[in-house]
Amino acid sequence: MLSLHAAQKRPKTKAAPKIGLAVAGGGPIGGMYELGALRALDEAIDGLDLTRLDCYVGVSSGAFLAAALANRMDTAEMCRIFITGDSDDVQFRPETFLRPAFFEYMRRAASAPRLAMEWWRDMLFARGDSRWSDAITRFGGLVPTGLFDSTEIEHFLREVFTRRGRSNDFRTLEADLFVVAVELDSGKVVRFGGEDWDDVPISKAVQASAALPGLYAPVEVRGRHFVDGALRRTMHASTVLERDIDLMIGLNPLVPFDANTARRNPEGIESRLSEGGLPVVLSQTFRTLLQSRMQVGLQRYAQTYPDVDQLVFEPNSDDGELFFTNVFSFAARRRVCEIAYRNTLEDLRKRAPDLRPVLKAHGLVLRDDVLADDTRSILDGLPKRPRATETTARLRRALDEVDHLVAKQKAAR
Repeated sequence: MLSLHAAQKRPKTKAAPKIGLAVAGGGPIGGMYELGALRALDEAIDGLDLTRLDCYVGVSSGAFLAAALANRMDTAEMCRIFITGDSDDVQFRPETFLRPAFFEYMRRAASAPRLAMEWWRDMLFARGDSRWSDAITRFGGLVPTGLFDSTEIEHFLREVFTRRGRSNDFRTLEADLFVVAVELDSGKVVRFGGEDWDDVPISKAVQASAALPGLYAPVEVRGRHFVDGALRRTMHASTVLERDIDLMIGLNPLVPFDANTARRNPEGIESRLSEGGLPVVLSQTFRTLLQSRMQVGLQRYAQTYPDVDQLVFEPNSDDGELFFTNVFSFAARRRVCEIAYRNTLEDLRKRAPDLRPVLKAHGLVLRDDVLADDTRSILDGLPKRPRATETTARLRRALDEVDHLVAKQKAAR
């Protein structure tokens, strides 16, 4: 589903339009959906180089995609890493993202005897503020703050962003990159990569932004604890809109499911989502809150930034296969990427008459050959990349920089 907010007026003096990308969160599966959508945009829009945009903002799982693109990792390489598994650059292991937080479990369990003794002491001496119902609150501190440990995720990201000419430092990137997290103790938003927070390693910022409460423990940075940036806003599109851009592309992988128009419901659910139990009810609630909040923001942004074209891509609300896929599962990543890829191409195909003049204003053109192929798969356009060593990868990157600089100078003449 594509939401298009065309600019009410466009500046005529700018020679090179500035483009920003906002990528929301959504767990591992949300990230894979966004990768499929990005791959479709990469192939279907001529002139769009997702690795050379002017500004990026990422939230939660979307933070890795934004950071990778800002580091010149293209969608083809990320598909090789997460889908086909034949990348000579990065070896993806799902278990890295799902390591139980044993240290957190033990630390919490160690305080159990002390809490039990204090509670029984208060009960025996009949203190008025000690009741059986107080046990829930008193022993709540024994519950771990997260099921999984994200330490290895940060190590994985640090390795990715410090090889082959990439950087783990916000300050050395050519484009503006912002990774959003929420400080747990104050509820305030922090933009890593922004003023006063650009010295934090990108890998640490992504780890903090993706610390979904209950799944991962809060991440400590400078003595403060941070959790998932989606707690305050869904996509944080204002972060890129404030950067004087001309075109904003947004991705949100989580939308509420419409069971009334669904093409297929899973076994055990006839028509009412309540038949799926608490997990389904919570998923629908969470998705509805995220999307409604984002829609309110986009309507406000259309008025606040009337000179910016805004394109936001989301899944279709009647896609039961996507809705009932476990949002934290890595096993379905190829199928989810494929769904996103085809959905995005279909959105571009259906909205082509409206999109063409908007894209043309920014020097972009829809590729009719890609859109005309309704059987196209995400793997069809995936080029075979020659094997490379650290040295040859850095050399290729340097040559790409030279080619880009030459092309930019020619265009300016």
